[in-house]
Amino acid sequence: MNTSTPFRVLVCGTNFGRFYAEAARRRPGYALAGVLSRGSAASRAYAERIGVPHYTDADALPADIDAACVAVGSSISGGRGTELARALMDRGIHVLQEHPVHLTELTDNLRHARRRGVQYRLNTHYPHVAPVRDFIDAARRLAARQRPLFVDAATPVHLMHPLVDILGRAMGTLRPWRFADPAPLPADIGPQPFRSLHGVFAGAPLTLRVHHQLDPADRDNHALHWHRISLGTEGGVLTLADTHGPVLWSPRLHIGRDADRRFVLDGPGTGRLGLGTTAVVGSTGTFRTVFSDLWPEAIGSALDGLREAVADGGDPLRAGQYDLAACRIWTDLAARLGPPEIVRPATPRPLAVSDVFPAPERIRPGTDRPDVHRPGTHDPGTHGPGTHGPGTHHAGPDPTPAGAGAPPAPADTSPYTPSAEFFDLVAAEHTATASAPAIAALLADADLSTGPVVDIGAGTGLLTEAVARARPDAEILACEPAVGMRAVLTSRVFSDPDLRSRVTVTADAAPDLDLPDRISVALLCGVLGHLDADGRARLWRRLNRRLAPGGFVVVELMQFEEVSTHPETRLATATAGRNRYEWSFAAAPEEARDGAMRLHSTWRVYRDDATQPERAVHDSYRWLPFGLKDVVAESGMTARTLPTRPGAPPLAVLTRAADAPDPARGPALPKARTGPDGPGTPSAPTLFVSTTDG
Repeated sequence: MNTSTPFRVLVCGTNFGRFYAEAARRRPGYALAGVLSRGSAASRAYAERIGVPHYTDADALPADIDAACVAVGSSISGGRGTELARALMDRGIHVLQEHPVHLTELTDNLRHARRRGVQYRLNTHYPHVAPVRDFIDAARRLAARQRPLFVDAATPVHLMHPLVDILGRAMGTLRPWRFADPAPLPADIGPQPFRSLHGVFAGAPLTLRVHHQLDPADRDNHALHWHRISLGTEGGVLTLADTHGPVLWSPRLHIGRDADRRFVLDGPGTGRLGLGTTAVVGSTGTFRTVFSDLWPEAIGSALDGLREAVADGGDPLRAGQYDLAACRIWTDLAARLGPPEIVRPATPRPLAVSDVFPAPERIRPGTDRPDVHRPGTHDPGTHGPGTHGPGTHHAGPDPTPAGAGAPPAPADTSPYTPSAEFFDLVAAEHTATASAPAIAALLADADLSTGPVVDIGAGTGLLTEAVARARPDAEILACEPAVGMRAVLTSRVFSDPDLRSRVTVTADAAPDLDLPDRISVALLCGVLGHLDADGRARLWRRLNRRLAPGGFVVVELMQFEEVSTHPETRLATATAGRNRYEWSFAAAPEEARDGAMRLHSTWRVYRDDATQPERAVHDSYRWLPFGLKDVVAESGMTARTLPTRPGAPPLAVLTRAADAPDPARGPALPKARTGPDGPGTPSAPTLFVSTTDG
């Protein structure tokens, strides 16, 4: 999709439309062309405040508007949104219309778009919200591995259409579907907030619970909860705890039995008992974060879909068949449930976590501590940084090209130390949704009795902690040379008695680490690009020498396989208290050294709604690009890739070839480059090509 020319977007309506306006203002490749409303003083003031034209008549619109976001209620809500959408299409303007829209109107809108030669899309919004996207992506991966055995879902009645869309995207299809009528309610039992029905959705058994009460004047504020979905397979249950996160993974409880039918709790085959009972994927933010970040980013994703449709130029009616089917299912469910009970409750009193857990010090740090005690973080369509520090540290995300180089850090400042205070604000979500689940699954059946797990470049300890949670029997050596990062790492370890008993923190830097004679696993997440060819060769020799038989090395591959330029782009925001933090990333070839890049991170801190930062912190470091083929050639090991979150930096697992002897024992290996730790292992590798979309 060509984004060199801004896609000019008109927003209709200034209630929910404000989120559409923010999306168009922030997202690269878009320009907010104006606001169209009925002309209230509030709408005029809003348009003036954000510096765009205000219109009250579609006939007065300029000719250079590409698309319109109609965030005005349709006839099903008593509004004229559909009428406005068609008037805009008559002017050759592509339309993205906010749900809900009646099935008949949706069909007519798609036909109208076909006649006018424009694109029309219905936006159910919530499938684009980042935690929901994470759930959908994970559900697709899960369903590809194991057959779904059940779907359990709950929703407020006014968000039932988006729920159908979420389920369809998660399952990869809507068909076949079939529903039974809800069971009748017993007489004389008083008001019942929920109605339940059963059926089949995408071929899987479905239980649906609907909060079947509605305040017509204030639907959102009186929903008892928002979307909650569980998808179960024989391997476990994937759960979307709330529309705004987090996502949970609960592995299946299965304990082997001996000949006397007693549980087998130790020995071979019990590695999976080290799995966490439930993994929390992603952090939850505040409601303020929902409005400032999650919703505008979700709308930006929907806008991308409309713009791609415009670029493709296909038949909108043909492309809208999935939307029509989802709308048809919603209509069927609504007809079976009947009209909701109309309620007008008093203003609720939301409770804080401290009201429910009055003694948070009793909650084990780093495991079940409520997310409200952590800054809200969010992955806005790109990856946050990794989990590790310099010479050791994830160099950054998969950068989305957009504008050039942030100022470098001062020459006398150690890389990563300036930005250590901000690191976990985005790295926590990256670790929880990408590297930690993949590595935890890999470690489940690994033999860790031969030596410690060595986390080379442990950074602030996010991955160290995840490994400890996945394998309560593991001894861990966490190496981190950057003082700022190591301070957080040490604090993390000291604050948890379990980590304190098993994790040893060192200031060692790759490649010249002080390693024990035997290690079972080595983790190199975001490390190799900090080392030149000689440094990587020394590191591989040391690891080959110390790696126990059956051991392995995990490498985070990043997405820099060759030198490239990535202009400065804002990739993440986070909030803590009254502060808003914004992280920007840039990269460019390093003039002083061929084959190297200079990576720049900039953190800006804003107070409340200020437009100017109170301070900006810059960090800069050298990175030498590499790819999987380089890792295989340099290490002399066999490689395969691990499944992880789509778009996340790929992970590779390296093992010695099956016929390679233990370098510490047995006959000498074929002649190879030698170093302080002896020969390498130059066996011919088998390369499994990654299909990860990096």
